[in-house]
Amino acid sequence: MTSALARRLLAALVLLPLSGCGGDATDDYCAAVEEHQAELTEIVAAGGPTALLRALEEFRDLQDRAPSDIADEWQQVVGRLSDLDDELVAAGIAPETYDRDAPPEGLDAGERARIEAAAKALVSPETAGALEGLQQQARDVCQTPLTR
Repeated sequence: MTSALARRLLAALVLLPLSGCGGDATDDYCAAVEEHQAELTEIVAAGGPTALLRALEEFRDLQDRAPSDIADEWQQVVGRLSDLDDELVAAGIAPETYDRDAPPEGLDAGERARIEAAAKALVSPETAGALEGLQQQARDVCQTPLTR
């Protein structure tokens, strides 16, 4: 993943102030946000091109516990991150070692194309819109940010 891509995604994460809450599904979701807040804060603080991929497990838990009104947004975000992670794993590449401008030795053209397509989908307007939707949900419903 390129460093410009990582910066854009990390900026989106920092702008996602999730949490707080009220209601059955929402209470569970907000509890999950609070559970993951410290770890997500550390991931964001560490930064780097793979920050969002390092947050994938926390995002999956938030997706699993999210209220139905934001399920589509979480599916978009987690789905695109999972796609990129899957392509990197299938190619046998650690995310922190992938450099678009200097791909690892032994990476064939098909693997590279799939990784690039997954990275492009991750930074698509649809994924950005999903992040904005999650951000709005947080403003409207939750009182504790996803990261401190």
